[in-house]
Amino acid sequence: MYLATTDAVATAKDKKKGKGDNATKGSGRKGRGRVTGPVLALGAVSLVTDISSEMVAAILPLYFVLGLGLSPLAFGFLDGLYNGATAFVRLLGGYAADRGGRHKLVAGSGYLLSALSRLGLLLAGGATAGIGAAIAADRLGKGVRTAPRDALISLSSPPDGLGRAFGVHRAMDTTGALLGPLAAFALLWVTADAYDAVFVVSFCFGLFGVLLLVAFVPGRGALPAAPAAARASRPRKALTLLRVPAFRRVCAAAALLGAATVGDAFLYLLLQRRLDFAESWFPLLPLGTAAVYLLLAVPVGRLADRVGRRGPFLAGHGALLAAYVLLLLPTGGRTLLVGVLLALGVFYAATDGVLMALATPCLPEGRRASGMAVLQTGQALSRLLAAAGFGAAWTLWGIGAALTCAAVALTVALAGGAALLRSTEVTSEKAPPLEEPHAPPEGTP
Repeated sequence: MYLATTDAVATAKDKKKGKGDNATKGSGRKGRGRVTGPVLALGAVSLVTDISSEMVAAILPLYFVLGLGLSPLAFGFLDGLYNGATAFVRLLGGYAADRGGRHKLVAGSGYLLSALSRLGLLLAGGATAGIGAAIAADRLGKGVRTAPRDALISLSSPPDGLGRAFGVHRAMDTTGALLGPLAAFALLWVTADAYDAVFVVSFCFGLFGVLLLVAFVPGRGALPAAPAAARASRPRKALTLLRVPAFRRVCAAAALLGAATVGDAFLYLLLQRRLDFAESWFPLLPLGTAAVYLLLAVPVGRLADRVGRRGPFLAGHGALLAAYVLLLLPTGGRTLLVGVLLALGVFYAATDGVLMALATPCLPEGRRASGMAVLQTGQALSRLLAAAGFGAAWTLWGIGAALTCAAVALTVALAGGAALLRSTEVTSEKAPPLEEPHAPPEGTP
């Protein structure tokens, strides 16, 4: 694999020539024409790692309920642990990465921890405590690595090509998410439901991802040196980045919209109830969403670089609102199925990587990972609250009322997000100075 580690360095000289997030002329056009080697390497790492993680995620319900005979209550507890264990370790991962520019080391530690958790599942046998510990280790590894990985992508990409870079990475990541479940079910079919075989193969893929990171992703020497103030800061200092008006508005908009985002599992369950198809087809629904995400991630990223990232980010949440409306309408059959899966795929393609590209120009290079950790933590917590609120509304008022409330909440959140992001598009590609003690003027990072 060829790593064009000099691409980002070569384009760094073009920063002063750019005219903002929407720059489309001059050197910016050249920057958008290619993706740097480190980004491709990180995409390969994420692809392999997602094969590993999704192999396990795809069979966990079967393994817990059918293989181990756990009760629905016990499974619900473990499932909540699986999805909620990352919220509070992101800040620690971002701080550790920024302290001395250890992005690769911290990200690699997270990937390794997730890989070793597969062995934990294998050794746990039927012990619920051991399984819970292995799942927590996997989610902690994901929480630790996400912000440093995204910071590496941003630091290795030209400013006017961030949308494309994150789009390519997310497309490669989603390819792994597509292949993982297929590999898991193929293994179960070949081995006559030998779950241990899935865990072993998953561990091998995870370890291979760590080796790819070590071999092909540049380390500290290829990244901008962190200023002394960043090396001396503490985890809580990451929150001081919220003094930057542009970044504060991005975080507020992401949290506001996240608080109106219903989890995929709920929407898939609503689809299954509306269409009344066999439960054996249920695991294929996420694959439909992932396929749309894979096809659109790069084009939407390029579009965001060309027209500005605010519009696609809001439009992605508009697609999610369309999914809510489709489920409320009396539409049925293929129209409902295709429409909801397409809308969910558009939602992820237009929001996941685009949000990181939108926030990047607001952050100084020496605090990039910490800032992304703050943003991701706020969004994760708001989505956790949204899932809990929707589940409670479903229980108390029924499906229709809960979904109506979610649609109204998302409509209000879209209006609020549009207002918050109105002046967020950065007018200068120079990141805010790390030592800035006071908030810079409105309209600048």
